[in-house]
Amino acid sequence: MTKTMKRDGSGSWLVLILTLGVFSIINTEMGVVGILPQIAEAFHVSVPEAGWTVGVFALIVALSAPVMPLLFSGVDRKFAMLVSLGAFIACNAVAAWTDSFTVLLVARAIPAFLHPVYVSMAFTVAAASVGKEEAPKAVSRVFIGVSAGMVLGVPATGLIAGVWSVSAAMLFFVAVNAAVFAATLLCVPRMPVPERRSYGEQLGVLKRSLTWQAVLAVTMVNGAMFGFFSYMSDYLRQVTEVSFQLVSAVLLLYGLSNIVGNVLAGRLLAGNAARCVAAVPLALAAAYVFLFVLGGELFPAAAIVAVLGVLAGIASNGMQYIMTDAAPEAPDFANGLFLTSANLGTTLGTAFCGVLISMFHTRYAVFGALPFLAAGLAFILLRNRSVRSFHS
Repeated sequence: MTKTMKRDGSGSWLVLILTLGVFSIINTEMGVVGILPQIAEAFHVSVPEAGWTVGVFALIVALSAPVMPLLFSGVDRKFAMLVSLGAFIACNAVAAWTDSFTVLLVARAIPAFLHPVYVSMAFTVAAASVGKEEAPKAVSRVFIGVSAGMVLGVPATGLIAGVWSVSAAMLFFVAVNAAVFAATLLCVPRMPVPERRSYGEQLGVLKRSLTWQAVLAVTMVNGAMFGFFSYMSDYLRQVTEVSFQLVSAVLLLYGLSNIVGNVLAGRLLAGNAARCVAAVPLALAAAYVFLFVLGGELFPAAAIVAVLGVLAGIASNGMQYIMTDAAPEAPDFANGLFLTSANLGTTLGTAFCGVLISMFHTRYAVFGALPFLAAGLAFILLRNRSVRSFHS
């Protein structure tokens, strides 16, 4: 498969389809974040209850991420992707037409089990579609789909729900999923797994200290980034003291900068991966300190948020790289571990930053990221030393 795609250039098309596919998956997951009040009104529940449409999805992704990619590791990649996209299409269609909140939650829960299957395979297939030296760049392009799902999907869903209805927003999910399903069906070749490894062989990577160093590094660095990001809008309102409209504009700037970071990450990781992944926590820590000092002024705060977006894009790619580098013979399982670690880190970081806000003030949320970055850097340095020892 890989050699054929390299010769005819179809690898670029494949990576594009995978990027759009990841966008369609993340769009379904995160799009409802911007329409929780409309969901609450449409289904006659409270806004916190409507929040379960996000919480149930995220919880299932976190729990199933190591298991589902492992179960599908021997299945033809194209078939697995079509099954995943088909489930998203069907469940989003049910969500569009139901008037039962319970049915809506079930329709959100079912595709969440297949979210890790598609996303982990997208990373694996993108890396395999090019040479080893170009793999980080291919994976970084797929990460653009993750960023776009949040940057474009959330406001687009909010606009559609505001102009038309929640059902129309759900049908938007269906349309995007269906477009990628058609592109996958028509343009992606069959991709049988060349050498199926047993579950025991794949689970064997958990015996390595390198794997656990990567898991802990991913958990800590994601805890730092997304722990603070969860409160960024509140920080902009309370500390920078800007309007809701400007908050949206600054968050959009963050998302666009995140896409830039994804593009840069591929080049940096292809150059010197160890140096890149070690430098990012230090750069993030410096940016958070600058935000604490200058966050009260709009233009410095907006500039620092843009820098944070770029660094977050680089960091996400770097964390996925060290996770799969720890288990190259079980890439799908490794990507599942990456998704679980990232979600666990987000949960821990959000909780810790929330405690600091409750004890002090929103301004101090940035300090919640610093201990996570320190721990993450320590595990990254341990990982880098382990890699050097292995190759020496």
